[in-house]
Amino acid sequence: MPFGILEDHKMEVVPGTAALRDQGDLPAELQDIPAERLKHGTGKHSHILLIPQPSDSPNDPLNWPLWKKDTILLIVGFASAVVGAYGPMLGPGFVPISKELGVSVSTLSKATAWVILTLGLCVFLINPFAKLFGKRPMYLLTIVLLVVVSIWGAEAQTYRSFLGSRIIGGIGMAPYEVLVQATIGDMYFVHERATRIAVWNLFLTCGICGASFVSGYIIDDLGYHWTFGVCGILFGASLIGIVFFVPETSYNRPKVNWSSVVRDGKYNSDEEVAMKKGNLPEHTEELSVEHPGANEPKWSYWRSIMPWTGQRYSRAPIWKVFARPFVMFCYPSVIWGFLIYGTTLTWIVVFSVVNGVLFVAPPYNFSVSEVGLTGLSPFILVLIAEVISGPLNDWICLKLAHRNHGVYEPEFRLVLMVVVVIIGCVGFYGFGLSFHNQTHWSGPVLTYGIANATLAFAGVCVFGYILDSFPNLAEEAFVAINARNLLTFGLTFFVNDWIASKGVLSVFNVLGTCFLAVTLLTVPLWIWGKRNRSWIARNKFLQDFMTD
Repeated sequence: MPFGILEDHKMEVVPGTAALRDQGDLPAELQDIPAERLKHGTGKHSHILLIPQPSDSPNDPLNWPLWKKDTILLIVGFASAVVGAYGPMLGPGFVPISKELGVSVSTLSKATAWVILTLGLCVFLINPFAKLFGKRPMYLLTIVLLVVVSIWGAEAQTYRSFLGSRIIGGIGMAPYEVLVQATIGDMYFVHERATRIAVWNLFLTCGICGASFVSGYIIDDLGYHWTFGVCGILFGASLIGIVFFVPETSYNRPKVNWSSVVRDGKYNSDEEVAMKKGNLPEHTEELSVEHPGANEPKWSYWRSIMPWTGQRYSRAPIWKVFARPFVMFCYPSVIWGFLIYGTTLTWIVVFSVVNGVLFVAPPYNFSVSEVGLTGLSPFILVLIAEVISGPLNDWICLKLAHRNHGVYEPEFRLVLMVVVVIIGCVGFYGFGLSFHNQTHWSGPVLTYGIANATLAFAGVCVFGYILDSFPNLAEEAFVAINARNLLTFGLTFFVNDWIASKGVLSVFNVLGTCFLAVTLLTVPLWIWGKRNRSWIARNKFLQDFMTD
């Protein structure tokens, strides 16, 4: 029982548990192949087995040069940043925008809620289509849609037209919430993924946090229509990048096969068993690992940027692909991830809905641009948190694995939740207290930033734990976790009315208490997490339904 994690006695090897620097953490089809026969990294990573094992095809995204992979990540990451800004960008100007459109602040805030609802529902459609037909068609269709709705929003003169552009925009935002992580999984080996996930998360969170301090000046100087105009320009730049530099990253990769060439053309069953254990029989001349695809012709550049490859990337029936994200809620760790990520991000979105109302009123009396500048606090603190959280989490995992005799458990990712609890409570409770007591403006502004920094640490814990526990179901798990948009919709729909009725202190005390209660669920997950993983691996229905 390492560090309080209950051992499982029903499986010899529980999925997710790994012996570092050993073959115990390889996929099942590679367990019996001698490590020296498999492909390894290069340079300083030459000692690392490449997982997953790439084919020999030049069209396999795992074989693409690193500069090409990183270019793709930067382009879709940049689009994610603009998507992150698109939702909360109007927050600083809620009061003047509501007057211009002839609606109440409460009605205008509900427009943001409808965007979030559309986004939350569309992730359940976008991911299955991407799973079946590839990610490039989804990226292309939705980035075009985002350009169109940005132009529409810039030209809208009535609230109904404005609302229509916002809601349709939620459809275009969906791929950048659920597909980028899967794109990273398509292109990068396991030992390269953590840094790239951090890069994507940095783009997204900086877009969310940085939107307000840019849009505040735009709304003050040029009018809110230009927030849509700027987004349209940035989405247009992303469209050019995606069209010409983001090929399809989904790939039907054949399984690696291993075979022997024997002198007399045959070997007996005892020798076959020996070979599977990595011991070559005496009359075997060579044991080779066959990586298919060597004879596959390399696609031309123009072939690679076709809108659709014409291939299907899942053998499962369509109905099953659509159903799998819902089945993921049978996984206790996914429910935990949904609650942790959902409450943390939802409470943070609340700030973008209420700040434009709270800070323009006494005692602060901020202008729209000054409300926007409050976004500098979360922007800076999120940058710092992102730089710290990933390396710190990896360091903790390696230290605990070393103390656990070299055995790694995914639950080691959860240690950083201690930091999440501390800074989250300071952020959410502190914002309500400082605003209620009318402290210097630095009080609510600083706690606003601290609350946002919570997401950087929580994201590392949630996504790291899910990826390590269920690497083959990461896409479905991310869709299930991003159903948190439904929770976000519910709260943003009425939060301004709630604050008007009960006051800032009461509302943020409730939010802080809910956050604390959810984070404490990490304790039972730590204790019973390994047994949960074993139960899922032994559940015949889940194994049959969730695999092709």
